[in-house]
Amino acid sequence: MTVSRRTLARLATTLAATAALGTALPAFAADPRVKFVTSEGDFVVELYPDKAPKTVENFLQYVKDKHYDGLIFHRVIKNFMVQGGGYDKDYKQRPTRPTIKHEGREALAKGLKNLPGTIAMARTNDPHSASSQFFINVVDNTRLDPVILPPGDPVTFEFQGQVQKDIPRKNVENHPALFGYTVFGKVVSGMDTVEKIRNTPTGPGGPFPTDVPQKQVVIQSATLVK
Repeated sequence: MTVSRRTLARLATTLAATAALGTALPAFAADPRVKFVTSEGDFVVELYPDKAPKTVENFLQYVKDKHYDGLIFHRVIKNFMVQGGGYDKDYKQRPTRPTIKHEGREALAKGLKNLPGTIAMARTNDPHSASSQFFINVVDNTRLDPVILPPGDPVTFEFQGQVQKDIPRKNVENHPALFGYTVFGKVVSGMDTVEKIRNTPTGPGGPFPTDVPQKQVVIQSATLVK
C-alpha cells in the first residue's frame, strides 16, 4: 500500500500534537503541594484530589485566601497528633466558610488511612462539620479511620478493636462515631519540623485547659507550591 505525502504530513502533525499534549499532561495531573513555613521550621504536604476532591478543594481555597497565615498550632498531643488552622496568636478563632461534606469513607476506600505523617480534617461530633482546622497524625491512628459497613442487614463489623455482631443496619448506618476522620494528604518533606512541634512542651493556653504549646508555634505562611 502506498501512502501519499499529504497523508504523511497530516500524520506527522498529529503525532507532534500528541507528543506536545503528552508532555503537558503531567503538570496538570500532579498532586498539589502546600508549603507551610512555621516558627519551628518548614514542611510540605502533598494533597490527593482524586481521593478526597471536595476536602482538597476546600483546603486549597483556605490556602489561596491566606487563611492559615498567622494562625497557630493550638492543640498538640505528643502520642496522637498536632492540630492547627483555627486560632490566631491571641486565641481568637478566625472566621471560616461553610462546612463541607465528609469524604472519609471514599478516601479510605481509595487507600488513605490515619497513619503517621498524614493530614486529616478536624471536626466536631458532627461528621459534616469540618471547615479549616486540620491535624497531622504523628502515630498510627487508624482507629480514627471511618468504618465501612459490609452489605446486608443486620451487619457485623469491627469498631476500635471490638467486633460488633448482628447490629440492625438502621442503627449504625449514619452513626456519627463510625464516620471517622477524612485523610486528604501527607507530609512529604519536613517531618522533622512536625516532630519538633509534636515534642514541644504543652499546658494551658487561652480558652484551653491543656495541650497548648507553651511556646507558640505560628504558621507564618501556607503557600501552594505545585
